[in-house]
Amino acid sequence: MKLGEVGLLTNDVIKLANFYKKLLGVDNSSDDMVHQTIISEETMLTVYNDGTEKNNQNQNICLAFTVEDMDEAYRKVLELGVKIIEAPTVRPWGATNMSFYDPDWNIIYLRSFSK
Repeated sequence: MKLGEVGLLTNDVIKLANFYKKLLGVDNSSDDMVHQTIISEETMLTVYNDGTEKNNQNQNICLAFTVEDMDEAYRKVLELGVKIIEAPTVRPWGATNMSFYDPDWNIIYLRSFSK
């Protein structure tokens, strides 16, 4: 068995999908207000409105993305105007991590590994 999809439930698919398209540098050519697939590789990332009201207090899930250039990724995140939890920090094991909230207050981690 393998993980097939991570879905983010939201009240505003357009807003959240546009955020992830900018963050990840992808264009899915969709303006669907109910469901959008952002990443469609082995594990998909989708944004979906299932018709129920969300409270945007998502404190039990986080997403982590691996980036090649943390400085570039950090500049992009700052341009998106999100609330930073932790600026890029080198960890004892050599990885550099940063964290922030997406527009629905999901916690997002970016990480890069020393070469």
